[in-house]
Amino acid sequence: MVVKVYGPDYASPKRVLVCLVEKEVEFETVPVNLVTGENRSPEYLKLQPFGSLPVIQDGDYTLFESRAIIRYYAEKYKSQGTDLLGKTIEDQGLVQQWLEVEAHNFHPPLNDLVLHIMFSSVLGFTRDEQVIKESEEKLGKVLDVYEDRLSKSRYLAGDFFSLADLSHLPFTNYLVGPVGKEYMIKERKHVSAWWDDISSRPSWQKVLQLCK
Repeated sequence: MVVKVYGPDYASPKRVLVCLVEKEVEFETVPVNLVTGENRSPEYLKLQPFGSLPVIQDGDYTLFESRAIIRYYAEKYKSQGTDLLGKTIEDQGLVQQWLEVEAHNFHPPLNDLVLHIMFSSVLGFTRDEQVIKESEEKLGKVLDVYEDRLSKSRYLAGDFFSLADLSHLPFTNYLVGPVGKEYMIKERKHVSAWWDDISSRPSWQKVLQLCK
């Protein structure tokens, strides 16, 4: 059964796509246009009652929230493709820890930067320079923690690529690209090396080509 992934043009669904590529799971994509409100249609709300992206359909199984989805596939296909969870229970604990850091410390200020720099005009609200300034400061403090961590290990959870690293790909790609703040990565030696490593993975390059 081929997995259906909704909303491939947006960042959070790409988190799911790169996981599926790493796990060698077949998928197809279903476009969803947020600007025209397709995510608010009755049909879509049956799949995702909050109108957010992504959603997957795997046979008669439906799941939403990108980090829940990648955890699900990493476990379901643990013996297939790249092991994204870690071999020991301690490794797995660190993967989950850094996934939580990504969700609760890294993502919120970066998401504010993305919204105010990239999407304010499209979404119809005023770009707030104070929010941008404060969000950059918050994100910088998080990246300082990452710099320290990555001076001790190649990846966030240890010396193996995992969900913890993978989950950073879509929004950091915005940061170094259309958000225009690549220097936040490049000025931190170990964060920069980590980003160069994970963003050059064939799985991520495939997703970028797929979603052009």
